[in-house]
Order: sequence, then structure tokens, then C-alpha cells
Amino acid sequence: MTTIQHPPATTSCGPTVSRAGTPPNRRRGGDIRVLLSPASVGSGAGFLGTLTLEPGEIVTEHWHPYSEEFLYCQSGDVLVRLDGDERRLPAESAVHIPIGVRHRIVNDTSEPAFFVFFCGPLAPRPELGHVDTELPPGSLGPR
Repeated sequence: MTTIQHPPATTSCGPTVSRAGTPPNRRRGGDIRVLLSPASVGSGAGFLGTLTLEPGEIVTEHWHPYSEEFLYCQSGDVLVRLDGDERRLPAESAVHIPIGVRHRIVNDTSEPAFFVFFCGPLAPRPELGHVDTELPPGSLGPR
């Protein structure tokens, strides 16, 4: 019989985080909300969040030099481009995006799409976590 060791009693969980109480980040397009992160709960393995894409919205192409991404489409149906390869991501399906893979998400339908994502491991510093390969929505020219 195997005995399961429980963590010491001093271990505590972080707070419960509400999506409604988390401000959206729209820099790359859509409504991105990072819920569980080093800043919000002290996580060390990665970060988890949600993405809402209204009809016609996109998340601009970027890649992660340190993190892989797990993207789950809870509702909706979108076009995902992974290193130039386009594929559909319908409701209740997921895709794994390895470290270094350029990716872009387009809601080319007439219905909103809602996602949950996880990225990990963490980059050494937050500003090193994403490399943008196209201009953000609403940009007027090169950066």
C-alpha cells in the first residue's frame, strides 16, 4: 500500500480570482484577461486566462520564446494560424502551441468565441514573454 504525503500545513492557496473583476488587455486584440499569474496568486509555473473574440476580432500574430500555450475553445469557432498552417478550432476543442510557434487567432464567424488558455513555463521577465510579429489592432504604422 502506498502512503500519500500531504504538503506541510503552512502551505496556503492564493485568492479566488474573478474574471469579472479582472481588467481586459486588448493590446493584441480581443478581450484577454490573465486570471492566475505570479502577480495575482504568486504562481510559479505559468499563467492562466480567458480570451473573448467578438465576430471579426483577431489576436495578432506573436510567439512565445519561453512558454508553450494550451488553448481551449469553450464556445465559438475560429481560424487559428500556427506557423502559417491554418486550421479550424471549433467549440470544445483544444490546441497545443509549442514554444517558438507563431500563432494568430481570427474569429471569422458571426458568433462570439470564448477560450481558456494556459502558458508555461514563465519567461524570466514578463516583457520577454511575447514576441509580436505583426502590428497590434488599430496601429497606424511601424513601431
